[in-house]
Amino acid sequence: MIKKLGVVGCGQMGSGIAQVAAMAGVEVIAREVNDDLWKKGFARIEKNLDKAIEKGKLDAAVKEKTMANLTGTDDLKDLADCDIVVEAIVENMDDKLKIFRDLDKICKPSTILATNTSSLPVGDMGAVTKRPDKFCGLHFFNPVHMMKLCELVQTVDTSGETLKIAREFAEGVGKTVVAAKDRPGFIVNALLIPYLLDAIRMLENGVASRDDIDKGMMFGCGHPMGPLTLNDFIGLDTMLQIADIMYDEYKDHHYAAPPLLRRMVKAGYLGKKSGRGFYDYTKK
Repeated sequence: MIKKLGVVGCGQMGSGIAQVAAMAGVEVIAREVNDDLWKKGFARIEKNLDKAIEKGKLDAAVKEKTMANLTGTDDLKDLADCDIVVEAIVENMDDKLKIFRDLDKICKPSTILATNTSSLPVGDMGAVTKRPDKFCGLHFFNPVHMMKLCELVQTVDTSGETLKIAREFAEGVGKTVVAAKDRPGFIVNALLIPYLLDAIRMLENGVASRDDIDKGMMFGCGHPMGPLTLNDFIGLDTMLQIADIMYDEYKDHHYAAPPLLRRMVKAGYLGKKSGRGFYDYTKK
């Protein structure tokens, strides 16, 4: 049973994982490179909880208990006695490998190590540890406190016991778990990324306008948002990064990033987070 969770990285994803675990009564230690960053992550959690209280979806006492379950640190060694540690830093393999080498030395032998990567090979990370059988992927979706899915990723070394404990943890924090083998994109992104890239290609080739592409998928397929809006929400730089990783693995043209996507990223049009992508978010 998971009683203590370590989260490495307290950005959008890390803070979300910390929030749902703390709400479920799990003791959480979130590590960032400095105090300002984990405090920023905790402020994001508090803001999410306050919004839920304002809407009548949450009791103030739940917020108090949730925040009490959270501890921030800038020292990786403070995660030593965690039952499971989930890494949620940037999608950079070298940075992730360094984190897991360090965690493997720091954490108690029984600690399960997991990555929240959406596209990088999970087994490559587990291979740099001396506990590959206790390594898996736990891919949560953004925003974590709202999205119900978690992909549980099994490497060639992941033990059945590790999968069982990881599944129980994810389900215990309110997620529906789907299992996937260690292949780039797992289930969701393997299907989603070609769709999103095809929407960009359609716009680039002049097949239809931005608005009509989005409206077509919203009203024709019942999607809550169109593919170009979703690209902006994910972040065009993130989209490019995932596309390149998946293309390098599969060499399939469906995963090849369209030239328009590369040009937009180079121009600083990263989507909603930068204020402009396929849509302009600087206007009210």
